Amino acid sequence: MADALRDKTAIVGVGYTEYSKNSGVSTLTLALRAIRAAIDDAGLAHGDIDGVACHRVGDSVQAVIVAQALGIRDLRYHADMFGGGATSTQVLISASMAVASGLADYVVCWRAINARSEWRMGGTGRAAPDTVEFQYQVPYGFVTPPQQFAMYSHAYMHRHGVTAEDLGRVAIFQRGHAMKNERAMMRGPLTMDDYLASRWIVEPFRLFDCCLETDAAVALIVTSAERARDLRRRPVLVSGAAYGGGHTLFSNQRADLTTTAARELSTRLYASAGIGPADVDVAEFYDAFTPLVLMQLEDFGFCAPGDGAAMVADGATSIGGALPVNTHGGHLSEGYVHGLNHVAEAVAQLRGSCGDRQVDGAEVALSTGQPGYVAGCSSAVVLKKGS
Repeated sequence: MADALRDKTAIVGVGYTEYSKNSGVSTLTLALRAIRAAIDDAGLAHGDIDGVACHRVGDSVQAVIVAQALGIRDLRYHADMFGGGATSTQVLISASMAVASGLADYVVCWRAINARSEWRMGGTGRAAPDTVEFQYQVPYGFVTPPQQFAMYSHAYMHRHGVTAEDLGRVAIFQRGHAMKNERAMMRGPLTMDDYLASRWIVEPFRLFDCCLETDAAVALIVTSAERARDLRRRPVLVSGAAYGGGHTLFSNQRADLTTTAARELSTRLYASAGIGPADVDVAEFYDAFTPLVLMQLEDFGFCAPGDGAAMVADGATSIGGALPVNTHGGHLSEGYVHGLNHVAEAVAQLRGSCGDRQVDGAEVALSTGQPGYVAGCSSAVVLKKGS
C-alpha cells in the first residue's frame, strides 16, 4: 500500500559535528560525535538505541562498528548501504520501515565523511567504482562527478535555453540562505560578477556550480510516532517515502537525459504522503551541482519543464518566496554531508528552530536524494510537523 508508512514514524533527534575542511579525526569519531548529539537532542540514553543505519561509498566506518562503539549489546537492526547521495534519504526510509515493522525501537541514521581531508570523490589514486560503464570511461579520464553531471546538464541547458546566469542565480540565492546559517562553511556574499568570474571546473560548471568538499557528520534518530510524543522535542513525522531507479551513463533505456528519475518517483512519493506539490512548504533539494535544483523544481512538479530557471529568477525559491529551497545553503554553501544535512534542515524548519532563515508556517517539507543521474537510483521523503 502506498500509504503504509504514512505518519507511523518520526524523527526525534538531530545531531551535527562542525563542518570543516580538516576534521583531524576519523570518520568513526565524527559518527559518534553526531550520534551523541542526536541522542542528547532527543532526550534519550545510549542504551535506548537498538538500530543503526548509514550509507557510504567505501569512505567511512561500517554500521556494525559504530554499534559496537556505542555499546549496543543486542543490536536488533543494522543497514550499511553502499551508495552516494541517491541513497541518502533511502537510509531514513529503511530505518522507518524497521521501526514501523517492530524490528527496532530507536534507529540512528548517520553519514560521516572526511570528504576534503581524506576521501575526495573522483580523486586520483582511487580504484574505479564497480559499475559496468567505467571500463569505457577510465581510458579517457572521464571519471569525476563534475564531468559526469556536466553531460546531463549540457543536454538540459540546450533543450530549455538555460544560461550561465540561470545557474548563477541558484548559487546566489543559496548563498543568501547560508549567510543566515551559523553552521554554513560559506557565509560571504556572492554576486553574479563573482559567479561569472570564478574558474571553470568543467563546462558548464564554474567553481560556484559545484558542491563543497566537507569533513562532517550528521545523525538522525527515528522511532515510532507513539513513542515520539513523550520525548523532548516536537516530533517530525515521516509522512511519505519513495525510492527507485534512475539513469546511468551506460544504458538503462532512458532516452531523455533532460529529466531525472524524480519525475516518476514523485508520483509515488506524493501518493504515499497523500499530498501534492502545492502542499509542500519548503524543499531541501540534493544540490551536488546547480542544474539539479532547476531539474528537481520541474520533475517534482513545482513548475512546467523548462520553467525552473524562471521560478528561481522570480524569487520563488528564496526564503519568503512561494517555495523556499535549500534554506540552509545546501551542499553549495552550507556543506556537503552527502544528503543527510538536507533532511536535518527539513526537520529544523518543521520544528521552527531556524531563526533568521525560518520559513513562516512550515508544516510540510520535501527532502530529496540525488535525483537519479549516474547512480541509477534515487530517493526522497516528505516530512510533516507533528504535535
